[in-house]
Amino acid sequence: MDIVTLFCRIDDFCRHFEPVFKQKLLAEKPKQRRRAEKMSLSEVMTIIVYFHTSGYRNFKQYYLEYVQRHLRAEFPALVSYNRFVELMQAAVVPLSVYLENCKASCSGIAFVDSTSIAVCHNRRIHAHRVFDGFAKRGQTSVGWFFGFKLHLVINHLGELLGMRLTPGNVDDRQPVPAMVKRMWGKLFGDKGYLSQSLSARLMQQDLQLITKVRKNMKQRLLSLFDKLLLRKRAVMESVIDQLKNISQIEHSRHRSVTNFIVNVLAGLIAYSHREKKPSLNIDIKEIALLSV
Repeated sequence: MDIVTLFCRIDDFCRHFEPVFKQKLLAEKPKQRRRAEKMSLSEVMTIIVYFHTSGYRNFKQYYLEYVQRHLRAEFPALVSYNRFVELMQAAVVPLSVYLENCKASCSGIAFVDSTSIAVCHNRRIHAHRVFDGFAKRGQTSVGWFFGFKLHLVINHLGELLGMRLTPGNVDDRQPVPAMVKRMWGKLFGDKGYLSQSLSARLMQQDLQLITKVRKNMKQRLLSLFDKLLLRKRAVMESVIDQLKNISQIEHSRHRSVTNFIVNVLAGLIAYSHREKKPSLNIDIKEIALLSV
């Protein structure tokens, strides 16, 4: 997506969001003066999100070498890098609400999984201070890490349906009910989501949780269609790969918790606007049969 189209979408959102958001803010002190910002909220959000499509690996380098040199015409009121970092702090809530608007609609087929977001190397855990009290040690299939878990739910087109960010020691099954509200059909996950109570809870909203069973468990009868889709869970791995290697939601250069959250939100938004996403070639008529 080009930067003009991205700005137009974000600016349309901000025109509706900012008046409502300002009404919800706590009243300021009578004598407190609030100066108008040179850059608008939509400009700040656009620059933040566009970073995740630019190919740059470092935001400072992206802002100094690309934005300030090549985007002066698009953003005539550019501020210094240090000032822009301060403006990023105020973009957390708008980015969160905008991400909610980027969610796709449920199609009857959904995949759930989680991925680790390490904030430092394991050898530096004892000396890490930025996320002290927030990040936790967790374990994945490839080993231990220190940081957070990003829980995702996508449809068969690779579009985001739900997401949650938790400390690294949170069980994968815990955020699922909050992510799949108002969804229906079938939800496919790995063995980490095996839970009789979770399955019963989701079934109350007409959402069937389908996972493989462990070797010491009794095999369950599944339709051929369900078995084939269970093997297609790899589409989630492709989505996570794009989020980490293209949208760059994971790196160890964060200097504040707020900037970390901004980076994750902007990366998810950039992925949502990507035209080509990992998807399954499934006929919509086959999906409709799931609700019968």
